[in-house]
Amino acid sequence: MMWLLYAVGSAFFAGVTSILAKCGIRKTDSTVATAIRTVVILVFSWLIVFLIGAQSEISSIDGKTLVFLILSGAATGASWLCYFRALQIGDINKVVPIDKSSTVLTILLALIFLHEGLSFPKLLAVVVITVGILLMIEKKDVKTPSQSGKGSWFLYACGSAFFASLTAILGKIGISGVESNLGTAIRTTVVLVMAWMMVFVTGKQKELRGIPRKELFYICCSGIATGASWLCYYHALQDGPASVVAPIDKLSVLVTVAFSYFVFGEKLSRKAGVGLALLTGGTVVMALL
Repeated sequence: MMWLLYAVGSAFFAGVTSILAKCGIRKTDSTVATAIRTVVILVFSWLIVFLIGAQSEISSIDGKTLVFLILSGAATGASWLCYFRALQIGDINKVVPIDKSSTVLTILLALIFLHEGLSFPKLLAVVVITVGILLMIEKKDVKTPSQSGKGSWFLYACGSAFFASLTAILGKIGISGVESNLGTAIRTTVVLVMAWMMVFVTGKQKELRGIPRKELFYICCSGIATGASWLCYYHALQDGPASVVAPIDKLSVLVTVAFSYFVFGEKLSRKAGVGLALLTGGTVVMALL
């Protein structure tokens, strides 16, 4: 059951990542920040690979596995770009619950493509998680950009959730025959290429010189936290079922909500509090089944 501990570790570091990232993108463009974070994560992940000697396994990776690792990395890159853009223009307590809705889609995709069973108790837990997420999303949060200047954060958050669910499924398939740390490092390389391509395509490379040192520090710290979360997450995926690992990872919302209250002073409404309780309860049930 070591995979369960890794899944919990993934949730903790993912929660810390959101707070550190929010602190680092107050003035810095989210796409630029994502690219910088990826450099930190890349160094972190490959360092682990060489420390444990997993680099020798690169030549043994077959074509199919490599393709899924690349696709998983591309999905992660898309999810990140959407997520941190949403964080930059929206409240963290609103963005994170929507991002965590990827849990439900991941479970359904795991059922279809990975043939992981879905018993009645698990189905009930999925319903509870879904209700919890809906309660945490207020009607005013789904306004379009034409109705509200910052309404587009909702669309970015939904995009983040969609690509995050693809990441879990593609990642599960891709690491089936690869050492988890090596798989993470390969995926990170793909994300790095994708993130910096976006920076240069959008012409935002000029903003690199104007990043405040304090924000750069937070961005780098968020990269380290993300690297730790990834290493835990994909180690858990390698040994545990995706339909259970993904929900546990989403418990990072508890860490995020707690830190956002003390750091940013963001509070949950009573309705959102009930939703958080349902989301947490359903996730715990999923982990225990």
